[in-house]
Amino acid sequence: MASTTTSAHTANGQLGSLPADAISYEDLYARWERGNWSATELDFSEDGKQWRERFTEFERTAALWNYSLFFWGEDAVADNLSPYIDAAPLEEQKYFLATQQVDEARHAVFFKRFMQEVCGVGDGAMASGLAAIRPQLSPGFRKIFERLDTMADELRKDHSPAKLAAAVTLYHIVIEASLAQPGQHFICGYLEDRGVLPAFTQGMQNIAADEQRHIGFGVKLLADLRREDPVGVPKAVAGLLREVTRYTAQVLMPPGWNEEYITVFGSTYDEVGVEGLTSMTTKLRSAGLAPDTLPGPALLPPGLEPLEISRRGRALAKAGVIGVREGPTKRDSETLELLFDTIKRNVNPSHGLKRATTFQWEFTDPDVPTWHLTVENGSSSVAQGGAPRADVRMRVSYQDFVDIIGERLDPLKAMATGRLRPKGNPLALRRLARVFPRG
Repeated sequence: MASTTTSAHTANGQLGSLPADAISYEDLYARWERGNWSATELDFSEDGKQWRERFTEFERTAALWNYSLFFWGEDAVADNLSPYIDAAPLEEQKYFLATQQVDEARHAVFFKRFMQEVCGVGDGAMASGLAAIRPQLSPGFRKIFERLDTMADELRKDHSPAKLAAAVTLYHIVIEASLAQPGQHFICGYLEDRGVLPAFTQGMQNIAADEQRHIGFGVKLLADLRREDPVGVPKAVAGLLREVTRYTAQVLMPPGWNEEYITVFGSTYDEVGVEGLTSMTTKLRSAGLAPDTLPGPALLPPGLEPLEISRRGRALAKAGVIGVREGPTKRDSETLELLFDTIKRNVNPSHGLKRATTFQWEFTDPDVPTWHLTVENGSSSVAQGGAPRADVRMRVSYQDFVDIIGERLDPLKAMATGRLRPKGNPLALRRLARVFPRG
């Protein structure tokens, strides 16, 4: 590993001293030894009584949905951690990852016991419990954990710093720091406020402490990998984040988008979402990989506060613009305005266009109006209606257009099959790839 310096960044771009450097792998291992606990010794008898008597039927339904995500997630991360141990370059890193795999298995056992003994889910076998909760998994959750499965396969074949950094970003930063940790805080918050489910509360607090160690390790490992490969690692991290963050708005997506599944316990979708977004950006910054410094297109819509980003992500996911589309995309005026404002914000500031260039989308759907985007040096604007002079006019159905934006349809394939028909300046059309680079 490259040695550190005392400044945040040295003149040649290598990382200097970072928050991640304040802790060692040996210390993380020692914390694991001091924090050991048993998932099999918790007594759920009082929890079972309170589950029946102090939770309403809807609260039990809502809690069971939320706990199912954790149960499935803990089993999945336990299954997929072995390739990380193999790929870690230092023995100290391997030893800590081995403790993490033990933690994840313990967490899965904890949730299996609670779900079966308190909620009556499954017959006591791990496979039975997992099969019973599978229908509860949200679309975004499924996508991200499917990516964890394929990432494990990729990591078995490629132990490079860049591949390991992408894997750690997915596991420790996205899944643990931005999804699981805010969910744990949400659950522990209402359990402690209500003074209910004592054994489950104790277990969740223990899990939160474990996950804090895991996240600290992931941040430290990312910083060390960034020093080892200062070009490949930021590129790999950025690519992974662009691939999966389109699904994060649909992870805490309650059935039918009924947000009472969350508000019934005194919190909101956006409160959890803002914590997740803040956690992700803070952890990346601590590893020397602040989102606004990563190569390629912007990871987050520029100029927006975390609350605005959370609200926008939820609205675009509900409309069927981003993430998993489960039906036709909404086409009301509010959705169209939000969609084209997001397109404007995602213009690459390094597009290199020498003069103002206008791209116009003319939809084949009679109920969807034409929109155009004008890109200039230092600014961009969007407006409904046809432009007085468009450099490129693109004829496309609204649904195909949205699927291209949501990266569910490849634009080159759409042009090859006639689903996207551009007209106008060929040079300006080629420049569109610089305005909206894919990464």
